[in-house]
Formats: sequence, C-alpha cells, structure tokens
Amino acid sequence: MSASERTSSRVLQILTAAGAAGAAAVYFAAGPERFWANWLLWFLFLLTVSLGALFIVALEHLMNARWSVPMRRVPERISGLLLFSAPLALIALLSLPVLYPWTTAKGLESPLVAGKAGWLNIPFFAIRVVACVGLWILSYRVLVGGSLRQDATGDPRITVRARRFAPAFMIIFAITITLVAFDWVSSLEPEWFSDIFGVYVFGGSFLAGLAATTLAVLHLQDRGRLQGLRFDHLYNLGGLLFAFTVFWSYIGFAQYMLMWYANIPEEVFWYVGRIEGGWLYVSIALAVLHFLIPFFALITRDSKGDPRQLRRVAVLVLVAHALDLYWLIFPALGKAGEALGGPSGQSSGAARSVVFGWPEFAFALLFVGGGLLWVCRELRKGTDMPVGDPFLKEGLEFRL
Repeated sequence: MSASERTSSRVLQILTAAGAAGAAAVYFAAGPERFWANWLLWFLFLLTVSLGALFIVALEHLMNARWSVPMRRVPERISGLLLFSAPLALIALLSLPVLYPWTTAKGLESPLVAGKAGWLNIPFFAIRVVACVGLWILSYRVLVGGSLRQDATGDPRITVRARRFAPAFMIIFAITITLVAFDWVSSLEPEWFSDIFGVYVFGGSFLAGLAATTLAVLHLQDRGRLQGLRFDHLYNLGGLLFAFTVFWSYIGFAQYMLMWYANIPEEVFWYVGRIEGGWLYVSIALAVLHFLIPFFALITRDSKGDPRQLRRVAVLVLVAHALDLYWLIFPALGKAGEALGGPSGQSSGAARSVVFGWPEFAFALLFVGGGLLWVCRELRKGTDMPVGDPFLKEGLEFRL
C-alpha cells in the first residue's frame, strides 16, 4: 500500500468512526424510527450496488462478452460488498417492529394488510432474508471466487463453470431483487400495490453497480493499474450508463403514469405522500439528477468515452441512487406507530414533511466510509485483470 493510500485509509477510518458515534447518538436523540430508517436506507444502498456489480459479472458470462474481460475484476471486487452487507441485512431485521405497520395490531386492522398476513409476518420475512443472503453468497463464491482461483491455476474450466452458472444466477437475481423491493421497501406501506416495483429497483441497482464499476475502473486507470484499456472500453461503459439511465427513467415514469391514469385508491395514495409538500421538490430533484443531467451529459459519442465526464456522471448517479432510496423510504416514517388511514392516503404519515439533518449525515459518513474501506480492501484482492481467463487477450484487442 502506498503512502497516499495509507493516508486515504486513515481519513476514511476517522470519518467512519465519527459516523458510528453520530449514528449511535441518533438512536437516543432522534429516536429508534429515525435510526432504523437511516440504517435501512444505507444498508439497501450498499446491497443494491453490490448486487448490481454481481449482475454485471454474470451478464458478461451469459452474453459471452469479450470486450469487458479486462475490466471484469472491478465489478467482481465491488460485488464483495455483499459480504459486508449480509450482516447488515440480518441486523436490519430488528427494524421490523419499528418501521413496518404489518407487524403491529393497528396495521392489521386494515383488511388489505390483513389479507397479506400469510406473506407479511416476521418469521417468514426472516426466512426469506436468510435465504436471499445464502443465495447471494453462493453466487458470489461461484462467480467471483472461481475467477480469483483462476488467476493462479489458469484453468479454463472455471470460465466454463461460470458461464453455465450465469443463467441460474439470473433467475436467483430476478427473484431476490424482487423480494428486496417488495419486502424491504414496498411493505413499509403495505396497502400499496405495484406490479413493476421490482423492475424499478432492479433498474436502480444495475445503474448504481455500473456507476460504481465505472468509478473504480477510472480510479485504477489513473494509477496505471489497468494498462491496455482504451476509449473503446470506456465508451461501452458510458453507453451502458446512458442506456440504463433511460431504462430506469422509463420504468419510473411508466409506473407513475399508469397509476395516475387508473386512479385506483390502493395505488395512488403512495404517490400522494411523495408529490405533496416538500417531497415534491425531492421528486423534481430526483428526476433532474437521476435522468436529465446524466442523459444530456452522455448523449454524444465522445462524452461516453471521456474519463472526466464519466467520473462526474458516475458520482451523480450514485448520489441520485441514494436520493431515490431516501424518496422511497422516508415518506413512510410513522406508519408503524399510527393507525393506517386507508388507501385514500388520509393518514397523518402519508404526506410527512421532508426529514433531513445531522442523523442522515452521520449515517452517510458511517456507511459510505465503511463501504469505501471495504472496497479499498477488495481492490487489493487478486490481480487487476483476470489473468487466467482465456479471453483476456481478445478483450484487450477489442475495437469498436
């Protein structure tokens, strides 16, 4: 580790320790609800980034991609955040009685919520979380652990094994990311119904994983650790960022438009709490940061391969992803502690004021600092390129 890396590591350790102290103070100063809402937000942020990165790895194997082989070690390393997120998910189970109305007697008074009791109950919820964590770790061991072993052995059968496993992972991913969306986020307001919410969360997760991968590639390239990458490789990363910016925006708008047009009470009340009062400005900011700026910043061919432009857009996408999770979670605060007002959205928690202050800042320091420390550790695992992969040479020779 160089002197600059040691200095950066110490700074991150100090910031993470300060965030941990602040987060602990949140529980007593701002209350358990604020504490667990922030825990949920940042746990989901790290989880979705890592799942998005692992999806990139599996997608490359599934599509038999060659151009991305020289960069594949980067999303492999970022997906290591799964090992960091797994215990956070188990700890987050403690938030259920605090944040989720379906765990309370008042919440079950609603016939819509009571009808979901077979699915939304704490034992079954916990079983699903444990099962998801187990499947994610298994997938990580197959896709990433095998790649690291291949550095030493050069065994091409490991690549074959990963490519055979990739279709199975896509099924695992589709199911588990949908469970994350409906269990951890949607059930904060359990009277709400949405058919495509899992797709929406998938879009944000893949885009966040792609942005983190782009930042890490540029970071390593600046330090001369990914020699051989050219404009062509960066252009493809930029093209994917551009494409999935549009995809996320399309799914988000399509969901809103269909619910607005149908005007079904079980659907529209969810949006009422997110377009009234201060939350309207958050919604506008989300549209600008998550779609408009990235879209126009990457619309030209040259911008898709420009390292400076890619770095700016990738940072913005990650910030927007955190804002998206904030927008999904925080308007639901208070629902577990009060009687639900029904699908018409008349409950006192349906259009709460925007909540943002030092508790959110403290949790950002804790989880972002801790996540970066973990990623820095992962970036030292194995070689910077999968040197044992039989298609590495072809990937380095890639031309558009």
